[in-house]
Amino acid sequence: MYYILFYNYVDNIIEKRVPFREAHLALATSFVESGELLLGGAFANPADGAILIFKVGNKTQVEAFVKQDPYVQNGLVTSWNIREWSVVVGAAL
Repeated sequence: MYYILFYNYVDNIIEKRVPFREAHLALATSFVESGELLLGGAFANPADGAILIFKVGNKTQVEAFVKQDPYVQNGLVTSWNIREWSVVVGAAL
């Protein structure tokens, strides 16, 4: 099943994320390497949020990512939401 994780960021995220970016990317990379995270990235113009697309067995696996994410742990994410996603066209991975 596919899930999309939506993040909303604090103002000035680009500057505020600097101390936590390396750890955030390491976590994301570990989920990519395990095959759970397919794509992820921040919105541009404005950089006020991000989405991450997961292919996992259940929502709790996405929640595990959120709980470990340094951006969430350090208050850079003001809110987040997980949505189940039904892919109907395109190359399913």
